[in-house]
Amino acid sequence: MPRESSMLETAEPPPPGMATATFASGCFWCSEAVFRQLKGVQAVVPGYTGGSLKSPSYQQVCTGTTGHAEGIQVTYDPAVVTYPELLEVFWKTHDPTTLNRQGHDVGTQYRSAIFYHDDEQKRLAEEYKKKLDASGAFSAPIVTLIVPFGEFYRAEAYHQNYYEQNPDQPYCVGVIGPKLEKFKKVFHSKLKNQPAK
Repeated sequence: MPRESSMLETAEPPPPGMATATFASGCFWCSEAVFRQLKGVQAVVPGYTGGSLKSPSYQQVCTGTTGHAEGIQVTYDPAVVTYPELLEVFWKTHDPTTLNRQGHDVGTQYRSAIFYHDDEQKRLAEEYKKKLDASGAFSAPIVTLIVPFGEFYRAEAYHQNYYEQNPDQPYCVGVIGPKLEKFKKVFHSKLKNQPAK
């Protein structure tokens, strides 16, 4: 299947004053919809990361054989939203205790992972993970991988901003919508457009 021209490697440096975070937490449609709501987040790009195949397609990643995870690359303003705050959203909006699975989505492409861009992100992620495990916040151990960032490939155009483009699609109605509502209640003060309480 031919690749779309919109699928480009997006590992270029962020704009001046901005920083980059890369997460995998199951279906990237959900992750993108959540992180787009946060103050200080300039852009969220769904794509594929952590694998060995160059420039994979969605169909290839779905086989679970390329090593890639469905992930998001977040460009954010650290003066507005900090990396630990992004980590908080990451861990509170998926189940980090299920190996290679989020709900009905099963496979290594749905693994929970943090792809750190520097030693500081690695330190903060490892400290946060230890604190969560020690606190008993989850009923099972956290299996989130904390690994160095390698390459990131932008997903096909139809995956970009999927929830807003397809609000009536069954997965959006049944899975993403309820997750977003819960997220907005928990992180009300950190939203770009704050709904009335």
